[in-house]
Amino acid sequence: MAIRSLPSADEATGDDIVAEINITPLTDIFLVLLIIFMVTSSVITSQGKEVALPEAAISAQSPQGVTVTVTAEDEVTVDGEVVALDQLEPVLRAALENAREKVVVLRGDQGVVLGRAVGILDTAQRAGATGIALATRPPGA
Repeated sequence: MAIRSLPSADEATGDDIVAEINITPLTDIFLVLLIIFMVTSSVITSQGKEVALPEAAISAQSPQGVTVTVTAEDEVTVDGEVVALDQLEPVLRAALENAREKVVVLRGDQGVVLGRAVGILDTAQRAGATGIALATRPPGA
């Protein structure tokens, strides 16, 4: 039985280990994640009912918070879910507890009567909102 010693650094064995990273699976994963991100971001931006927002000369980006939408048909939604007016305060209270910012953004159609908007904003304050914002759109948009 012969004992073999390990080859020295200057001996060539022909069994060299090639250490390369295969980035094809990594690229596939990144492309799948990119597609998922693109699909979910388009769903998030198109969330909610279509309302004809009033125009304002200075229309800043609205803050993040709980969104209350009032359509021309007098339908009220909180973050995309239809709510009866008698259930608005408890639903707003629950939504504000889960929200990062305690701000209520009112998205009202141009045909909504001012009294209805004031009533909804008053209910939002009773539910615990610390801020109120009105959603508008820039002129001509």
